[in-house]
Amino acid sequence: MNDKATPAGKGSRAVTVTDIAEAIGVSRATVSLVLRGSPLVNVDTRARVEAELRRQRYVYNRGAANLRRRTSSSVALVINDLSNPFFAEFASGVDEALGAKGFVTLLGSTGESPQRQQAVLSTLMEHTPAGLILSPAEGSDASELRQVLGFNANVLLFNREPPGADWDFLTLDNQQGAYLATRHLIERGHERIAFFGGHADSSSCHQRRLGYAQALAEAGRAVHPDWLIESAPNRLEAAARTNELFARDPVPTAAVCYNDSVALGLMLGLASRGVRPGVDFAVTGFDDISEAAVALPPLTTLTVNPRERGRQAAELLLQRLDHPDAAPQRTVAPVQLRIRASSGPVAA
Repeated sequence: MNDKATPAGKGSRAVTVTDIAEAIGVSRATVSLVLRGSPLVNVDTRARVEAELRRQRYVYNRGAANLRRRTSSSVALVINDLSNPFFAEFASGVDEALGAKGFVTLLGSTGESPQRQQAVLSTLMEHTPAGLILSPAEGSDASELRQVLGFNANVLLFNREPPGADWDFLTLDNQQGAYLATRHLIERGHERIAFFGGHADSSSCHQRRLGYAQALAEAGRAVHPDWLIESAPNRLEAAARTNELFARDPVPTAAVCYNDSVALGLMLGLASRGVRPGVDFAVTGFDDISEAAVALPPLTTLTVNPRERGRQAAELLLQRLDHPDAAPQRTVAPVQLRIRASSGPVAA
């Protein structure tokens, strides 16, 4: 082990593990074990080594050690939208599970920008994390991700899968969730149902649109192109796009929304038009963030338990660290429809 540190006040030569070992008559291996926090060193010897480390003002270069041992006590978590409450809860779950195993979480956010994502990943990889949990930005390219991550990185993708990706993948049951929401609205008597929010080239949005179309087809209805409204998956843009639902006749009476943030934004947009969500127009979301239950009206949504999904993502990544040569694993997390007041029946 060749970790070095320059003592304060000395500019000539960096202190080495050998210097520490020779000063107190122990082996270099013993000093290395103390630096790594190993329990194999007895208390008295550990105290002597630590005292000498302090005396010579040695600073452990953890990054260099990680590169040599190809291990790290950190895991990177990169999410696409830190402003979305879903990801705040998801990140909490990741951090809880990793912390319980002695790992520190390095957090980055891309703001749905593939360019920003490359910059964030490049910076985080300089810290040589043991692994990465990534919720890709819309428009991500697997080949570009490999350029910055390398071919041997321990990676878990969450809920979006760029074409050509071959890493572990944890996804929500997007198609089934949107199917359940659409079928629920049909059972409430709605015939003109929009799909609102998200971008069609996102894998998760594509899957949710498939579930929406499946439920319509089973009910003998076709997808109406004018009722497929795209927006960034956030509240502000969803509110701004609300008028597009009413641009052409006939207008829809309900909308299956890409996620809860979009649904809450749509309800704000409806209210600004004098349209009462849950009474004049039915709305469903996807995620069941904490705010969904206390919205006005409370939001019908697909509950996915984001904190638990975060813990699950961390556990899957830890499995990958234990078995780095195993084949990529795909895991689908179930969803359940939670009915609240926002999805009322067709207005009389």
